[in-house]
Amino acid sequence: MTPSAKIIVDHLSVNYRDVQALRNISFTVQPGHLVGIFGPNGAGKSTLIQAMLGLMPLVTGRVLYGDEELAHQLAQVAYVPQRSQIDWTFPATVWDVVMMGRVKKTGWLNRFSTASRQLAQQALGRVGMLEFRDRPIGALSGGQQQRVFLARALAQEAEIFCFDEPFVGVDQKTEAVIFQIFRELAEAGKIVLVVNHDLGESITNFDHLILLNKELIAAGPRPWVLTRENMARAYGGHITFFGHVA
Repeated sequence: MTPSAKIIVDHLSVNYRDVQALRNISFTVQPGHLVGIFGPNGAGKSTLIQAMLGLMPLVTGRVLYGDEELAHQLAQVAYVPQRSQIDWTFPATVWDVVMMGRVKKTGWLNRFSTASRQLAQQALGRVGMLEFRDRPIGALSGGQQQRVFLARALAQEAEIFCFDEPFVGVDQKTEAVIFQIFRELAEAGKIVLVVNHDLGESITNFDHLILLNKELIAAGPRPWVLTRENMARAYGGHITFFGHVA
């Protein structure tokens, strides 16, 4: 797959526990953009990411990366789920977690190469966590843990990066570090998809937005999506604060 390939979501519908979670979603994601997925609670944001990656069945539609199903190309994807879905009691060190990002390229039964170890070390340095490499992952703060999982994603050398609510429970310094790395990935021509719920100033970090409420409200450059009409359709009259609405 060429690094310039795009993701095409074509008429995607998903049921969750016999309830329609997403209906008839279509949009395209081009490489080189930092894309935020927004919508109210229960809008289907996390479901969308999981369905795109083949982690839950589709009722209708398909998701392509280039000319092939994205779910058949997961070696190209680095996915970091919500913190609540991660077992923080698992007995692993920071180094162990980051090296997990090299398993797909190395193979389960093969030894990690020197190059893989160097990539993991560089990734930890990039997120400012190298000095914690021998620390148990469960002993870190929420922000530190999120940095470690970002380092694991970087170590994968993926073309597509998917993060589900990466800013929950992190401090402002960590948020700034994460956004800086997201920006660098986008500028390097990667696809970066981020599920987020913050309707404050941090939304201005995203180039493009996907606005959902079980159906697609709008997708495209931030100024196109952030209109009062679109926000009213997505959130109704329950928005208490929102920056830069046209």
